[in-house]
Amino acid sequence: MYKIVIIEDESLIAKELQYKLKDIAPDFEVIQTLPSVKTANRWFMENAEPDLIFADIQLGDGVSFEIFKNFQLSCPVIFTTAYDEYALQAFKVNGIDYLLKPIDTDELTSAITKARTILESKSHYPRDLQSLVDIIRQPDVLRQSYKTSFIVQSQKQWIPIQVSDIACFSKDALNFIYTLSGERYVLDFTTLEEVEALLDPHKFFRANRQHIINYDAILKIKPHENQKLTVTLKGPQKLETDISREKAPVFKKWLER
Repeated sequence: MYKIVIIEDESLIAKELQYKLKDIAPDFEVIQTLPSVKTANRWFMENAEPDLIFADIQLGDGVSFEIFKNFQLSCPVIFTTAYDEYALQAFKVNGIDYLLKPIDTDELTSAITKARTILESKSHYPRDLQSLVDIIRQPDVLRQSYKTSFIVQSQKQWIPIQVSDIACFSKDALNFIYTLSGERYVLDFTTLEEVEALLDPHKFFRANRQHIINYDAILKIKPHENQKLTVTLKGPQKLETDISREKAPVFKKWLER
């Protein structure tokens, strides 16, 4: 039985991860959930190293990289992140697995398979956390660049639409752009996944399968008893979109900046 420690400050996300792990990896046991850098430092000071760690990057009292700077841990680490897409390639290059929240079951299964292979072979797990931290701290100009405008067609003309003027991207039979001033344009992309990859994740959030919303376009947020959220966007149309119960904690963290 392999022992897992989860470092995660959102209890709902931690419980959901435990539930999925129990289903797909019965030979992995979660022995501790740590909600902060402070509690993690205390726990690792008093306990033996686990076989595997799941670590959220951004915690309420700091970043989890600080924990790994304080302790020379040799076990595999699978990082989880809500919107730090600019660091994802760094995870791959340095051999550090990552999962983008909300955690997809297939991706979790793949990460567990990789971790199991490492543990069974007792091979060294390649880590270069300092390089990753350096990338995180680089000025914005050195990070991945994102699209600043999209070209749409209207009345047989091409029109550039600035990303900052877009309230949301919507998927129906076609992909659409809704602007803050109320216009709607067809967007020539096959999927919203393609669009999402071009957008700054600090400014745009994938609310659900149908919508990607702009932070600056949010007018109000209404919580429901079932822990779902309804987001109303600025603009004449007052567009609404729902955030699922599972995704609500990730959305809340994205809002806090």
